[in-house]
Amino acid sequence: MTKGLGRTSDDIRADVLIVGGGLVGGTLACALGDAGMTVAVVEAADPAAVLEAGFDGRASAIAQSSRRLLEGVGLWDGMKDDAAPMLDIRVSEGRSNLFLHYDHHDIGEEPFGHMVENRVFRKALFHRMREIDGVHLAAPARVSDLARSAAGIEARLADGGRIHAPLVVAAEGRGSPTRNSAGIRVTQWSYEQTAIVCTVAHEKPHHSIAHEHFLPAGPFAILPLLGNRSSIVWTERTDLAPAIMALDDAAFTAELGRRFGDFLGHLEVIGPRWSYPLSLQFAETAVALRLVLVGDALHGMHPIAGQGLNMGLRDVAALVEVLADARGLGLDIGAADVLERYQRWRRFDNVLMLAMTDGINRLFSNNIGPLRLARDLGLAGVNLVPPLKKLFMRHAMGAVGELPKLMRARPT
Repeated sequence: MTKGLGRTSDDIRADVLIVGGGLVGGTLACALGDAGMTVAVVEAADPAAVLEAGFDGRASAIAQSSRRLLEGVGLWDGMKDDAAPMLDIRVSEGRSNLFLHYDHHDIGEEPFGHMVENRVFRKALFHRMREIDGVHLAAPARVSDLARSAAGIEARLADGGRIHAPLVVAAEGRGSPTRNSAGIRVTQWSYEQTAIVCTVAHEKPHHSIAHEHFLPAGPFAILPLLGNRSSIVWTERTDLAPAIMALDDAAFTAELGRRFGDFLGHLEVIGPRWSYPLSLQFAETAVALRLVLVGDALHGMHPIAGQGLNMGLRDVAALVEVLADARGLGLDIGAADVLERYQRWRRFDNVLMLAMTDGINRLFSNNIGPLRLARDLGLAGVNLVPPLKKLFMRHAMGAVGELPKLMRARPT
């Protein structure tokens, strides 16, 4: 048992119960614990299993503002040595000679963001949660029953333990049982696209440049990792993806190379490959009686801009600020008016990003001649309009909109 949580018999009493201790839920636990609140985290996965290299080969783009959040809650030190900076971003339409190039020097000295392997992120999370007084992680564990009332929440775990708190946060991802059991409806649709994810080693250095190629089947991202390695997020038609995944190593690498190109020299796929269906979804509300949704439980978007995790981390930073302000005023942190402030704050930002990623994917995932020409000219045109280009670069850094305190630049 971690220090700081009152316990009677099998009862745990906390300020906040978080169901789901993944990248978003775990970061929220660290941020709330760092702010002096007591937190119980119930995570279904075994920590030892999710730290295995073969569990999940994905890497995540951590925007500049998200990195500030991770620094502020003591997580960045545990991953910075394994984080690869993204200094430039190059966006192109297939094999067109016209492209959009973002150079971080145009708006400062800091990188646009960093690429961090999910396994590295999880390791930092589990280590930090063990460090913070007041954070109790139950894993592997499951909530078998959750009762919410005006007086608070009571969760019964599958092993018979109980957790009492004024507030529960659903952070289990897109299929969130906590959200579904609360009767919160979800709007969703499939893109009929599948993301094929792998890591490649290449002959030439990537110079910390992230590439996004827009191909007829969908975007093809080449994202820099440490050394001469890159993370690939290859969007393909769902009807073709199984056949591609079934190819032997040589044939898969050849198919990959046709999309990748030869600008980084010889390619070699290292480690396993994964595939994930792509869809958009959003919950009709971010809050209910003593319940808050964060991350993919609230919104799931196309990975086209690499902003899915970053939007979840913005949820975290906003929620921590709302709850800390309410607690400082002596208010009930699970009260409806407190939670409504979080909902109002996040609604516009989340809807805007969902619409943007959806629109860009639909605009670029086709091979219609007039549209292709318009896209080429549009990408090249942005290069010639510095104010517009800088706005897009600030979006990539996660520096647009009403940023929570944890995501703002610290005074020097």
